[in-house]
Amino acid sequence: MTLSIDDYVARFHEEPGYLDFAAAGPIGDTVLAEADAFQTLLAGGRFGSFAPLFEQDARVRAAVAELTGFRSDQVSFQPNTSQGLMHAVFGLTGTVALSPAEFPSLPFAAVRAQQALGAVTPRWLETDHGRLTPGNIREQLDDTVAAVAVSLVDFRTGHLVDLEGIRQVIGDRLLIVDAIQGFGVVDAPYEVADVVAAGGQKWVRAGWGTGFLALSDRALEHLTPVWSGFTASSAVGLPLDEVPPPASDARAYLVSNGDPLAMARLAAALEELADAGVAAVNARLAERVSEVIDVADEFALPVASPRAAAERAGIVVLRPEPEQLTVLAAALHNHGVSVTVRGGTVRISPHASTGADTLTLLRSALLSFATASGAR
Repeated sequence: MTLSIDDYVARFHEEPGYLDFAAAGPIGDTVLAEADAFQTLLAGGRFGSFAPLFEQDARVRAAVAELTGFRSDQVSFQPNTSQGLMHAVFGLTGTVALSPAEFPSLPFAAVRAQQALGAVTPRWLETDHGRLTPGNIREQLDDTVAAVAVSLVDFRTGHLVDLEGIRQVIGDRLLIVDAIQGFGVVDAPYEVADVVAAGGQKWVRAGWGTGFLALSDRALEHLTPVWSGFTASSAVGLPLDEVPPPASDARAYLVSNGDPLAMARLAAALEELADAGVAAVNARLAERVSEVIDVADEFALPVASPRAAAERAGIVVLRPEPEQLTVLAAALHNHGVSVTVRGGTVRISPHASTGADTLTLLRSALLSFATASGAR
């Protein structure tokens, strides 16, 4: 680590009141400069100047490998989390156990794979109040289950799963992880998973069109690359006049050439994260999450997400009384506080760069809410 956490957060300049990183993360100086540099290069077209564009695939795979513990040949660039999950789940044979309450990317992949190929059967897991734990997963497994799919952090409850505990209870079944709501801010043991998919537009702050799929050797052995394009073949160079078999590594899970500008943005963001250290980012984020919870407690708003640091990442979920939800949402809107309101809850998601001015705006919004609703 060569970058202090203070230097890291100083590179971001989101407007005060932004508390919606679980939806999208505003990019910082490093990613913005990288995007500008490559846009300028692309616009010029000088002889030989495009060579750096073709170096971005190897660069971004190395950056992902650094933060996940996978080898770079086990990583393929993807335009988003959902496409990576589609590749993985369509490649399965057998029963995949997952919660129907997961973010739609996983349930849709399982059902579409079942409908299209008939090789995958979803096993819908019951949760413990929206949370998947090693205990409730173990109770619902049988010999027909070939894979278990979970989110690293649940997008509704904010619950951080116990990946190591889940690995212990599922044995040698494949473990598929949708990591987008924690990747970049959770120092997770990704090496215990067989499939990790994530995008860079949220906590990594690399913008849309950025993501990856990481596959263990066991996953590469057991999965079938169902939609594997011409860039994913075992051929050396462009395959012409033939259709060779897919590559033996994670390149098999590509459809075409990726966007090198998106790769550059993601690589720059991940290199910066590695310099600062995910653990340091997580520690600063934990402070901000605790401060948000303290403000909610000050106004007696029920916190439905985990309070224990070991069970949470960056999401705080408030569940006001149903008749108070509209008043709360209006107060936050009127004070310029960006959050997600969905399903009777208010999801607040700060980042390490969230400053005191944002927390002041949040407190002011909740004071207005309390005054308007008579809750205080």
